[in-house]
Amino acid sequence: MRFKLTLNKLYAWSLVSYERVVMLDSDNIFLQNTDELFQCGQFCAVFINPCIFHTGLFVLQPSMDVFKNMLHELAVGRENPDGADQGFLASYFPDLLDQPMFHPPANGTKLEGTYRLPLGYQMDASYYYLKLRWSIPCGPNSVITFPSAPWFKPWYWWSWPVLPLGLSWHEQRRENLGYSSEIPVALIQAVLYVGVIAVTRLARPSLSKMCYNRRMEKSTMFLLSLLRVVAAWSILAAYTIPFFIIPRTVHPLLGWPLYLLGSFSLSSIVINIFLLHPLSVLTTWFGIIGTLLVMSFPWYLNGVVRALAVFVYAFCCAPLIWASLVKTMSSLQVLVERDAFRLGEPNQNAEFTKLY
Repeated sequence: MRFKLTLNKLYAWSLVSYERVVMLDSDNIFLQNTDELFQCGQFCAVFINPCIFHTGLFVLQPSMDVFKNMLHELAVGRENPDGADQGFLASYFPDLLDQPMFHPPANGTKLEGTYRLPLGYQMDASYYYLKLRWSIPCGPNSVITFPSAPWFKPWYWWSWPVLPLGLSWHEQRRENLGYSSEIPVALIQAVLYVGVIAVTRLARPSLSKMCYNRRMEKSTMFLLSLLRVVAAWSILAAYTIPFFIIPRTVHPLLGWPLYLLGSFSLSSIVINIFLLHPLSVLTTWFGIIGTLLVMSFPWYLNGVVRALAVFVYAFCCAPLIWASLVKTMSSLQVLVERDAFRLGEPNQNAEFTKLY
């Protein structure tokens, strides 16, 4: 389903009112002018894979004859390894690997035939993550592509700092399109989160006063188990709900603070409802902040050192997060044993809120 509509790229060959067409995927970032691509021949593409060219960027000369022939090949079931444009075009132009490298003529004339494009026209972002710098000597370093998992494309706010180059994509968007559609939603969410934090600082619901009985009932263990499950799911919801309601394409430098604010505000509700120790619930919150700092540190020697730093940090944080979870569950048990909760007690105290 991911590649359902990619064969629409074939319609580019029907644009016969143009002499040349440069076909692009939406996950490309241009670092400099690439007008020289319009001088290339009938078909030109880059080999990111040593044996198979990449269709994230390719040059073509529109032709109705070629277009009709492609449709015919689709109808008769031409070999297509991946079922998408990549596999079809690779089988349609099987000899491209043997063609000469494209070098734009200095006089601006258009070439004929098929050519391989230098790697600099489709620099896989993974090359950068290995060295944390570009080291591609063949051809101009002109275009970055992000052939990564669909949920880690550079336009998603959470892709940075997992993928450091995501900021480059957002910088170009800021300069060209802006964020006028996302900013109002983000501001509304921020105001709501601040309001939630303010309310929870003024009022602390006390479940220990809902049902009070000094005798240990048979239902206490069941209630304790139920309370643990509800508390665990509430904490999980506090960390996941803000992630899903933030506008997905907002700038990361706005998305991450908004997520941290949202998870903090919802965690404060959980802390007050279940009378939990704040530090035990917020250990994960501080861990996320630390992860962002470790990932975004700009002075790593290379990607391997960066990956090792993230691994060491995660290894050190895991016991702390586990200990905080254990402490949270044990505090619930102490709360139940202290006040002997019993749901449905007729003489409930009507006062649920303690102001301080």
